[in-house]
Amino acid sequence: MTLHPDTVVVITGASSGIGRATAHAFARRGVRIVLASRNPQALAAVADECAELGGKTLVVPTDVGDAQAVQALADAAIRAFGRIDVWFNNVGVGAIGRFEETPMAAHRQVVESNLLGHMHGAHAVVPHFRQRRQGILINMISLGGLVSAPYAGSYIASKFGLHGFSESLRAELSDLPEVHVCAVYPAFVDTPGVGHGANYSGRRVRPPPPLTDPLEVAEVVVGLARRPRSMVGIGAPVMPGRLAHAIAPDLLGRGTRWLMDRAFERAGPAQPVDGNLFEASRGNDIQGGFRKGSSASRAVAATALVGAALLALRALRR
Repeated sequence: MTLHPDTVVVITGASSGIGRATAHAFARRGVRIVLASRNPQALAAVADECAELGGKTLVVPTDVGDAQAVQALADAAIRAFGRIDVWFNNVGVGAIGRFEETPMAAHRQVVESNLLGHMHGAHAVVPHFRQRRQGILINMISLGGLVSAPYAGSYIASKFGLHGFSESLRAELSDLPEVHVCAVYPAFVDTPGVGHGANYSGRRVRPPPPLTDPLEVAEVVVGLARRPRSMVGIGAPVMPGRLAHAIAPDLLGRGTRWLMDRAFERAGPAQPVDGNLFEASRGNDIQGGFRKGSSASRAVAATALVGAALLALRALRR
């Protein structure tokens, strides 16, 4: 699809991180952007930034956990701009901690935001795409939708579910060649997400290197609007992680558990927090400020993932 001034893009989770970076990236192309999140003040700031970059915006504060609110978002976009060309499901929240020590209310909120929130978006826009016989739905998933990890049970469950939902919906829409369902699987991205998220581990947490720049992810999303693809992985850990998980998931799980336990041992104590599960995040930064580790630490992390894949392959041969 060619991006032009009449192109209409809806972005949920647009107030910070990948969503805000993607709004900027589309604004530079001069398109019309509908910005949605739970934080009206942050959205207003993003709208001003997009206007300065050349984009025309509409702000629609929305909680994606509310199906009626998401339908109202779609209706507002169509009412204002006449149609929707691209819908970017981008909301994602998480809760770190042992499964049984994380409140069930937190687990439920993660699943409702990450999985049902994306389904609400699809349910609102797919009829419009069917009617027009064209449109692009982009689901922001995660490496966590392909490779499991401990201490993030509901997050992993929501992302694996979102992976399956995307594949199911893609098959369902396969009779419409101009309607696309794209799934994006970044590894760890340097956004404020970890700082905004819920943490019941009792320890300070930070994403492990290597970390991808959210600006890079935003450009991938814009690229999908131009040339849709079913699946896109972003970041060095994606391929070795998928290989190791496919060959020996239990071995990979034990290795990941060991690495995370060592990281928790080195981390300082922290009080349990609900983060942005039940209320909007404060602040609207794009960058998380975590990419301060040395190149050596990034190399060690990448080497560990490759080593995990090789160990898994060795185990399979045995």
